[in-house]
Order: sequence, then structure tokens, then C-alpha cells
Amino acid sequence: MQLNLTRPLLFFDIESTGLNIPADSIVELSFVKVFPGGEQRIKTWRIKPWDYERRCQRPIGAEASKVNGITDDMVKDCPTFYEVAPEVAEWLRDSDLAGFNSSKFDLPMLAEEFERVKLTGLDLGVDLHSPLMVDVQNIYHAMEPRNLRAAYRFYCGGEDFENAHSAEADTLATYEVLKAQLDRYQTPEKYREQVLKNDVASLAGFVGKKYVDFSGHLIKDDSGEILINFGKHKGKTARKVFDTDPSYFAWIQQGSFTLDTKAQFAKLEEQYKRERLAAKWNGRLF
Repeated sequence: MQLNLTRPLLFFDIESTGLNIPADSIVELSFVKVFPGGEQRIKTWRIKPWDYERRCQRPIGAEASKVNGITDDMVKDCPTFYEVAPEVAEWLRDSDLAGFNSSKFDLPMLAEEFERVKLTGLDLGVDLHSPLMVDVQNIYHAMEPRNLRAAYRFYCGGEDFENAHSAEADTLATYEVLKAQLDRYQTPEKYREQVLKNDVASLAGFVGKKYVDFSGHLIKDDSGEILINFGKHKGKTARKVFDTDPSYFAWIQQGSFTLDTKAQFAKLEEQYKRERLAAKWNGRLF
């Protein structure tokens, strides 16, 4: 079905140096602009991520590079966002916006880049709060719910289970869904090569991020190093924060965080203090 448009709808997607909007930058920006009547125009920019404070290229995080396939060397000769901003602004003009999960990441990241440009004295009059925003992922989740009842219908025969939302019925349904998933995903397919292994360690790997505390304020990277996952220190190692801003750990203990989060920060603080003391004594001995 063709879109019923009264003004252009601009689909867009961003690849970036990482997921921390205040601390990361765009490395690739793609627009597909659809006009009333169906005309379509496409434009993609490769962008050198720029640190305006240090006046140098911002490095692409290893995890981001693994996902988007873009390395520092690939963008070192590309224009910065500041240089392409007037053209980007022209594409945005008089358009509404659309993307997949873009309202949570791509749109805030694009707005952040325009705000950085303003700090240099270049105000292009871009207001990304004004256009309508169509997030295709939100429509997908609204129309195809991803809850236990939907999973049971999909994997276990198409009917709702009895007494949904009672704890016992939900627990039994979850057990049945997992067994049905193991039955379903034993053979790779054209668009899904991954299969499910029938062992708990493999199944547990689908959790994704390795949370240290249950609230997800602390996570582990691929090397096992613990990172802060929120606020002003997001993306920094807990060890570095302890070395440079030790009062932050006291702030956690006084804040409105879960007791589990406070306990995990306290364990790290004790560990870092012991390591610092051991290093001090080793220095005296040698």
C-alpha cells in the first residue's frame, strides 16, 4: 500500500561510535525521502565523528565497529557533521520523520549533533521536536505483542492458556514455550542460521548484556571489565570512576537505588580499596 502523504516523510537511520548519546557521534547517516505521489530520493553520508571539545576525531567503540563494520580509518578523510549539517538540514526541511526504534536513539542522536553545531555558532534553525515521528518498531510491538500470551499462541498451538496472569499458569506456560522453542529452532533457515542448543548455558546466553546488578546500572563488557551503565559516567569503567571520582560511590549509597545495586557498588569499592592498598605495600617492599 502506498503511503497517503500530505508532505514528505523522511525515513532515516544512524550508525554511531557507540550508544551513549552525550559522549558518542554519528559515523553514517542515511535518508530515504518519500514525497506525496510516491517520488523517492536517497542520500547517505559517511561522517568523521568529531569531538568538539578536544578538536579531534572521536574513536569508534569496538562494539559499535563490530556491529556497523565501520572503522576509524574508514572515516578519517570524511567530512565532519559540522561540514554536512547545512545539507542535512535542507533534507529535513518541511518533512515528517520515520525510522525503526528511531525515537529512542536515532532522533536524540541527530538532535545532539545539531546542538553541538550550535555551540560553534552555526544555528541552522533545525527543530527536531516539531516534525511528526513515525516509529515503525512501536507499531510492530503494538500490533504484534511480545508477551507471554502471544508467545504461547505462537509456539504452542494458537490458543490462549487458561488462567493467564496467575503465577502458576504463567510459570507452566513459560516452561511449555521454552520446550516448543527448542523443537522449532533445531534447523538453520535462510534468514535464521542460528539454532538453539539444548543446554542451559547456551540458552542463558540470550540474556544479552551481562548485568552485575539486577537493575542494570553495572554491566560487564566482553573482556569482563565492569562498566557504569547510566548517568554522567555511562560507558566508563567502574575502576576508572573510583580513581577519578570516588565520591560517586558514596552518592550511590545515599541515592534512591535498589539495595542490590548499592551492595554491588560497595563490593567494588572494597575490592578497589584492597587493590590500592596492596599496590601501595608492594611499592614500599620493592
